[in-house]
Amino acid sequence: MPHQHEHPHDQPGGHNEHHDHTFDHAHHHHNHGKPSSQKRLLVALIITGGFGLVELIGGVMTGSLALISDAGHMFTDAAALLLALIANLIGQRPANAANSYGYARAEVIGALINSLAMIALVVWIVVEAVSRLLDPHPVNGMGVMIIAVIGLLVNIISAWQLSHDHDNLNSRAAMIHVLGDLLGSVAAITAGAVIYFTGWQAIDPILSVVVSMLILRSTWNLLRQATHVLMEGVPQHLNLEEIGAALASEKGVVEVNDLHIWNISGGKVALSAHIVIEKPETWPLQLQHINHMLGERYGIQHITLQATWFSIRPTRSIPIHRIRH
Repeated sequence: MPHQHEHPHDQPGGHNEHHDHTFDHAHHHHNHGKPSSQKRLLVALIITGGFGLVELIGGVMTGSLALISDAGHMFTDAAALLLALIANLIGQRPANAANSYGYARAEVIGALINSLAMIALVVWIVVEAVSRLLDPHPVNGMGVMIIAVIGLLVNIISAWQLSHDHDNLNSRAAMIHVLGDLLGSVAAITAGAVIYFTGWQAIDPILSVVVSMLILRSTWNLLRQATHVLMEGVPQHLNLEEIGAALASEKGVVEVNDLHIWNISGGKVALSAHIVIEKPETWPLQLQHINHMLGERYGIQHITLQATWFSIRPTRSIPIHRIRH
């Protein structure tokens, strides 16, 4: 509910201006968690994570660094699936007195921890690959091929499982990760085939570095996005100046300042601003129009606006549509 307060302020020169402050908190809660989405994510998580463990054990037994790298890539995808599942589950938990925004940031913190762990894995793979190039280790090519082919089939099943969930953004993002992991399985199959048919052992550490670069690429994007959210940066798909100009161009708006836009988590975007308007009686209609505009045009639903109005002295000139940060 809006709260209104009136405060008279004595101005220099003996003039009085009356400022009315309206605080409106438009909170919209969305339930992103659907049982069908959660079930698909859980099945894909169990399949991907479980076979990642199989590949890790197989990589150690066959001596293949490429297989271990592919296992690492599958663990990255399993982590992405886990984060998507957490996002679905957390979306159902309401905010409380201790956590007024709810628990959505847990997903971001998890993504940050996962990213740092994957970067450490990439460093280890590269160091181990250099060591194996200098001192080659025997690799069981046939064993690598068999495990990698099964891994390829597992990724195809996971992608098929997630492809049924067209409307869930978390599931779609996780599917992109799984599809990317197909390249890791192909690399491991290639390494196993080359070693089995030619005996060239160096292909294993070389392709393991290629797979580790795939891990690094997806991990770096995840790390950058998580850090941006934790720093409360403006969402990358939104332009602060453009939205400020849109607010300032609303009829009856004199000035917009203290404009802030940030990502709470995932697609949940919040906005707060102080708006100076011409007439108090027009504010309820303006508020309704501004909320609709921000929601329809920019997808912003969590909106907090503070409106201030005051009588304008004839001798005083106030710039219209001015944005001040």
